Amino acid sequence: MNDLDLTQPEYYINRELSLLQFQHRVLAQASNENVPLLERLRFLCISSTNLDEFFQIRVAGLMHRAALESSSGTMDNSTPEQILELIKDETHSLVEEQYRVLNEVLIPELASENVHFLKRTEWDEELAGWIRRHFTSQILPVLSPLGLDLAHPFPRVFNKSLNFIISLEGKDAFGRDSRIAIVHAPSSLPRLIRIPEKYA
Repeated sequence: MNDLDLTQPEYYINRELSLLQFQHRVLAQASNENVPLLERLRFLCISSTNLDEFFQIRVAGLMHRAALESSSGTMDNSTPEQILELIKDETHSLVEEQYRVLNEVLIPELASENVHFLKRTEWDEELAGWIRRHFTSQILPVLSPLGLDLAHPFPRVFNKSLNFIISLEGKDAFGRDSRIAIVHAPSSLPRLIRIPEKYA
């Protein structure tokens, strides 16, 4: 019996692409009707969080290797540039599927269980008033918007934090045009807010 030539690339699977395939399998659980509904939503969230970490670690490493013009391939005979291109296509497909599962599968099924996510267009005046009061009393006091301009360096944005880029109008205290600011949402704030039943 001939010995296997372990240098042949067809015997190997790229680890980054393998991780993305694993995320597809995690996401598949979100569409599995044999899994409880809230657990399916949790699987969707897990696939999203895992994808964030994948870019922070795996993709960042590949981009570093590509920037160093490291032309040496891996055991599967792929260069960093080739893998990055494949990752781009694969992640576009994965994110599209995440949105499809959320919007076309989970949100309608949650609605059938009387769990609703209200869009801005669905707010009436009473609900809008309650949201305005809740924002002013509970959320606004812990927000610290940071203006972005050429006179200041871009602020540090921490990994796994929620931030918003907002467009501004008018002038600041020094008479300068205000254009853009970044607002960090502290982890102490809930990501979902349950509205009082009388407004539902």
